[in-house]
Amino acid sequence: MIIGEIRRYLRDNSSLRVSRSLRDIAYKVIYTREGYIRKNMKEPSIQEIAEEIGLSKEEVVYALDAVQTPMSLQEPVYNDGGDALYVMDQVSDKKNREENWVEELSLEAAMERLNERERRLIRLRFFEGKTQMEVSEQIGISQAQVSRLEKNALKTMRQYLLGK
Repeated sequence: MIIGEIRRYLRDNSSLRVSRSLRDIAYKVIYTREGYIRKNMKEPSIQEIAEEIGLSKEEVVYALDAVQTPMSLQEPVYNDGGDALYVMDQVSDKKNREENWVEELSLEAAMERLNERERRLIRLRFFEGKTQMEVSEQIGISQAQVSRLEKNALKTMRQYLLGK
């Protein structure tokens, strides 16, 4: 009963809502880990915990991640008395990396090799995510023609990008 009350308190007073079953798995993992340490005097691997409770390694890791306390991006990681290093500084930004900028320039240059019709088709298909049927209706040609034009446009772009 006491354990139930503790679990209820932790579940209800967490800043993130996690399903009860996932939280129960996490507590089972923690309990199994502590028992393993007492019994074997060493830290168990994720695989050993998973085998002990009959779950996959992925389920164990997922459950443990679900009960972690959230951390603010403004949390200082290191401070030498001057400028602090925050969690935000450690998070990578995949959207604005130099590599993406170079890729975009290359893609734009490859698109310039296409005629206006092919360029419009590629924009609709790959930038707006339309199906070949939707593109065919919008441009006023058959789906087979869209497929042929798309194939040729991609071939032209590929040849330019690979320098052939």
